[in-house]
Amino acid sequence: MRQEKLGIRSVAEAAGVSVTTVSHALNGRGKVSDKTRIRVQRIAAELGYAPNRIASALRSSRTNLIGFVSEEIATTPYAGLILVGAQEAAAELGLMLMIINVNRDTVEDAQIDALLAQQVDGLIFASSSHRIVTLPKRFDPARTVLVDAYDPGTTSPTVVPDEVGIGVLATRHLVEAGHRRILHLTVEEDVPAVGGREEGYRQVMEAEGLECEIVRVPGPADAAAGAFAIAQARRGPDRATAVFAFNDEMAMGVYQEVVLAPGITIPHDVSIVGVDDLRIVAAALRPGLTTVALPHAAMGRRAVELSVRQFQQDAPLEASVERLPGRLVERGSVAAPAVTFS
Repeated sequence: MRQEKLGIRSVAEAAGVSVTTVSHALNGRGKVSDKTRIRVQRIAAELGYAPNRIASALRSSRTNLIGFVSEEIATTPYAGLILVGAQEAAAELGLMLMIINVNRDTVEDAQIDALLAQQVDGLIFASSSHRIVTLPKRFDPARTVLVDAYDPGTTSPTVVPDEVGIGVLATRHLVEAGHRRILHLTVEEDVPAVGGREEGYRQVMEAEGLECEIVRVPGPADAAAGAFAIAQARRGPDRATAVFAFNDEMAMGVYQEVVLAPGITIPHDVSIVGVDDLRIVAAALRPGLTTVALPHAAMGRRAVELSVRQFQQDAPLEASVERLPGRLVERGSVAAPAVTFS
């Protein structure tokens, strides 16, 4: 008993909270904020105190398992960070993820059944790209957190990128570099990422009194689409000095097209900003592509935090959509405008 008191006091001192707060944080009782609860559990784990205490707090009819259904994110380079963030958060809390990877068009019932048979405490359903989904019928919305996906027919809490904010961040960066003719290259696809990023672009352009110039091409949003879109734009009488591409792959297509244009260089004649921070593309291009990194790792972490909150309080969370901000990654593709794009 004396040893336990010393242990809990050590945790309290390290966390800068009271012994009572530590007790509540580790046992899922009392009014303790999520931030404090997670910090206390992490510090307790670092001191070697958490594993047994957390296990005893969670073990009452619980397995300490969170089911993670990955809709192709395990095979998508940039989206894989969702899984990394979720695994890190789970490990800090003494939990484990049970992961299955499914095809977005054919979610196998047998896989879902096998996962649910493990009596997981919570469920996370994550998509490889921000889009509208229909949650599998076997999933209980009260026990499920959606990541990078939105189901209008469910009350499950949802964690997604702030797509409008991403569009604002990318466009604002080009405006601050001095550009006034900024072209937005995107695709004709009815998904939240397309509409949100375009809305962010429009907000900045209209606030600055600038004309919106948007080229939409049939999907997919790949390098070929980017090359085609910029080729179409260059036929117009007024040439942009900067491009905000829907994603890094479309931005790569702009690079490919610019290489074919005599006397045109990046960023001297045209600046480019993408979205994703797809390292295999953004860091490999010359000059390196300035882009907006999606908050995938943070989204995975937040999903685990929400899932834990659900099963610790043994009650469904209120329906909510949390939008996490992107992060500008500056490389070498943006400069002040020199001449118009010709």
